[in-house]
Amino acid sequence: MRKIRLFIAASLDGYIARISGEVDWLFTDQNYGYDDFFAEVGTVLMGRKTYEQILEFGEYPYVGKQGFVFSKTRHGERDENVEFIGENLGEFVHHLRQSSGNDIWLVGGAEIIQYFIKHGFLDELILAIHPIILGDGIPLIVKDKNLETKLKFKEVKNYNSGLLQVFYDLSIQ
Repeated sequence: MRKIRLFIAASLDGYIARISGEVDWLFTDQNYGYDDFFAEVGTVLMGRKTYEQILEFGEYPYVGKQGFVFSKTRHGERDENVEFIGENLGEFVHHLRQSSGNDIWLVGGAEIIQYFIKHGFLDELILAIHPIILGDGIPLIVKDKNLETKLKFKEVKNYNSGLLQVFYDLSIQ
């Protein structure tokens, strides 16, 4: 079965982007394991807002990977990069995990991350914690009092820049 992995960056206070969606605070001085991670991925998943934000940054960065965007309003559509899925998400994820191929990257955003955690679809979390406090922004996870989830610590990497990359296993239920 293919693993679903969340490889994402957040500020120390838990935001993945500014309210505007900007991520200008992210370190770009090195790739922090991104290239190795990306080589292990065959499919990318994301929410519609995340997809639209990515397109505003310029070229689509996941060329060559199978891509799906979760969107109720665009269900059944396709563009040059992705296919839009808006119905039977649980069934879709189950079939995707059973299909052949490399790992699956849950790119974001907060609402789809919450959905995947709530339904037990996420296998691994790789969180790059940047040494900055934003004070406000788009949270890593939407608040949900029923979302309590135990994580199993696997590893932490620290970098001279102050970035900490923490690896957790979620497939322990």
